[in-house]
Amino acid sequence: MFASEIVSVGMFVPPRIVTNDELSKYMETSDEWISQRSGIKERRWVAPEVGCSDLALEASKLAIANANIDPQEIDLILCATLSPDHDFPGLGCFLQAKLGLSGCATLDIRQACSGFVFGLSIADQYIKTGMYKTILLVGAEIHSKGLNVTTQGRDIAVLFGDGAGAIVIKQTTDKNPSRILSTHLHSDGIHAKELWMAAPGSNIGADRINAQHLEEKMHYPQMNGKKVFAHAIRRMAEVMQEALVKNNMKLEEIDLFLFHQANLRINEMLAQELKIPPEKVFNTIMKYGNTTAATIPIGMAEAVKAGKLKKGMTVASAAFGSGFSWASAIYRW
Repeated sequence: MFASEIVSVGMFVPPRIVTNDELSKYMETSDEWISQRSGIKERRWVAPEVGCSDLALEASKLAIANANIDPQEIDLILCATLSPDHDFPGLGCFLQAKLGLSGCATLDIRQACSGFVFGLSIADQYIKTGMYKTILLVGAEIHSKGLNVTTQGRDIAVLFGDGAGAIVIKQTTDKNPSRILSTHLHSDGIHAKELWMAAPGSNIGADRINAQHLEEKMHYPQMNGKKVFAHAIRRMAEVMQEALVKNNMKLEEIDLFLFHQANLRINEMLAQELKIPPEKVFNTIMKYGNTTAATIPIGMAEAVKAGKLKKGMTVASAAFGSGFSWASAIYRW
């Protein structure tokens, strides 16, 4: 039987560091206010000329080099993002061209913060069926160009950063200890407007976007913070337990937890609810903020660098985001 193995990871963040103190120059806020509510101390923002595919390219090149493969081996490029270079075609097409590849399939995933785990599941299914043997999965985001960086938009603007992470997944067998064990995906569209961006859109009148939409700030993300916070803890705990039951595993058998990085307080409360020792949870939000689809692969790369993620370890990931959507995965590194 075929199985999927994560063989490498790469990450890239722009060089510009934006601290909480810098944000206080643009809006009524402070380092203490942001840190207490989110755990974030700083984030990375791109230069004006940089696009999402540029970040994706750098992370991908590192992942490909670390996998020690010929890029031409890649059968499929999966890109998880909510901030592509353009509305269409998908980010994967622009990344493919920059990688110098031609002919392999590309597919974009629009599940926001859950996008990377959804992508992991899609890659796993394609490899298990034998359709593809080598898949590049990328999570990449540029939020800084789409935030309302004023006091009015403060609650969302302070949370997000730019960055990209990529992994190479190869076909192996179910006898290989290092493989994806299971993935679990869920959505509930009844809550779609609790975390969304209304414009541009085909369901907001005669125009996808017009002056009135801009005046009403409909092109900026909107979030019901309290509802998202509560649902995130509940759903991530549920889907993590689902993964453990599926694999007949106990929590103690997981060596490292790589959760989506939306808010440090969410991850702290999730760990308390599941009774996970703090030393088993690896967080990056303090340095990078919420990079949505990029947070988990960035976490992988940072954990490897820090010596926290090593060959043979059993890892669990969970994410929650817009949709609402939530997902989990258990895999052996």
